[in-house]
Amino acid sequence: MKRLVVKIGSSTVTTGEGRIDHEFLRSFAEQVARLREEGWQVVVVSSGAIACGLERLGMSGKRPDNMPTLQAAASVGQGLFVTAWGDAFERCGLTSSLVLLTRRDTADRSAYLHARDTLDRLLELGIVPIVNENDTVSVEQIRFGDNDTLGALVACLIRADLTVILSDVEGLYDSNPSKDPNAQLIRRVEVIDDGITSVAGDAGTIIGSGGMVTKVKAARILGVAGIPLVICSGRRENVVVDAALGKEVGTLFPSSRKTHEITPRKLWIALGDSARGSIVVDDGAKQALQKRGSSLLVVGVSSVDGRFEVGDIVDIHDAEGHLFARGRISASRDEVELALGRSRKQLLSNRLLAEMADKPLVHRDDLVIFE
Repeated sequence: MKRLVVKIGSSTVTTGEGRIDHEFLRSFAEQVARLREEGWQVVVVSSGAIACGLERLGMSGKRPDNMPTLQAAASVGQGLFVTAWGDAFERCGLTSSLVLLTRRDTADRSAYLHARDTLDRLLELGIVPIVNENDTVSVEQIRFGDNDTLGALVACLIRADLTVILSDVEGLYDSNPSKDPNAQLIRRVEVIDDGITSVAGDAGTIIGSGGMVTKVKAARILGVAGIPLVICSGRRENVVVDAALGKEVGTLFPSSRKTHEITPRKLWIALGDSARGSIVVDDGAKQALQKRGSSLLVVGVSSVDGRFEVGDIVDIHDAEGHLFARGRISASRDEVELALGRSRKQLLSNRLLAEMADKPLVHRDDLVIFE
């Protein structure tokens, strides 16, 4: 059976008043039931616990920026959230389960394997796993606040064949559709370049905490694992079924790579939320990284930015400023700056910098290429 991950945002599972939209949940459950008949195993990554809690606490409306309040709302809302989903799936003869994850679960190999094995077994048993952030205890997860990233993690975890992100808009537009009446929907994105990133915009609703930017970041992570992504409107009738059957809906981020398992180490690097700085490399270094699977040497670096230390994650840009890779660096900014512009021979002749002549600045085992 093929595997599908569907991520649903708060603005899709709730009404305009911030209440759980039970009609939507029932409609979605019916789509999952149909997909099961078509040979798909489905995992749902759903926001909504905080929204449920805020509603029950009489605090619907603008999302509070007070962390303890958000965590308290998550605690109150989690039970309401899972009960609502359980009722919707039960009406369709399906059983659902709750799986709470954080990005920390991908950093540790043992935790990663346990999470993967649990999801695999649930799918084998015919269960529909409902995955959510553990918002009650995870401060970092609420601060970055996007289940789009979590959806990408789950898709990599179970080696999904397709990921669908349901949004409150039709997909990615060439400009903000709420401000520009002439905005055009982008049907297909082959390469995530700076132009795509720039039109992604900011979070568009008061209920959720993500936005189109986080969805594009998710597409970049999924691209590393060879998993295509569709961003589409959750309110369109049978949209998930249509996306799974290959019909044109929303915006498609296809993948030219064969689907494969991305290691926990590289998955964590790909997230990039902890990037401490960035480096710019020349064309020769970019070709070596992309085409030959090489490690990055300091002689290929043109400039640096940010205050990074040994072991930090850094973004890697080409000469045009395009982000094409990310990795764990083996030297501090100060060391890299001292070495900039020097040849290998010059580095070897300098007692302070000789070690950097042949030592990888970013080893290929600690490197993620996005394209």
